[in-house]
Amino acid sequence: MLKIEELREIIEIIDESSIHEFTYETEKAKIVLKKPKINKVEMIPETTQAQMSQNVAVSSEENLPPITDNVSKQKERSATDSQVNFDYEIVSPMVGTLYSAPSPESEPYVTVGSRVTKDSIVCIVEAMKLFNEIEAEVNGEIVEVLVENGELVEYGQPLYRVKKI
Repeated sequence: MLKIEELREIIEIIDESSIHEFTYETEKAKIVLKKPKINKVEMIPETTQAQMSQNVAVSSEENLPPITDNVSKQKERSATDSQVNFDYEIVSPMVGTLYSAPSPESEPYVTVGSRVTKDSIVCIVEAMKLFNEIEAEVNGEIVEVLVENGELVEYGQPLYRVKKI
């Protein structure tokens, strides 16, 4: 049987990979790990089919920006990088759902202006039903919060910007 540390290591590897299901079976036990399949839904204002095709034609002719999605949000965030003075970015160590507070009724772990130490918990990332506390890793002050509570985050995605103290 696998030791708990070996199981944690397997979970991390699967979490960072494109594998959606993993099964480990012995005579005494069976372990099945599954990642939730994420269906990305994009909200589009109500328009008729004719209006949609007309909008596509116009946007390609006039070089209008595409419909906003996560990629364009990240581009907008990077455009504001020069406006915020920061020394360090706290990034997500895994793919999962970010929770900014320990429970829905609680206050967020950190907000803009919060002072953090290396071992301060800044949020929780839920991955495969495991709740992982994310630590600041530096001493400083939160100068920008880049994600919202309940938002799906990717591996390496910046979550918070910190001005070191």
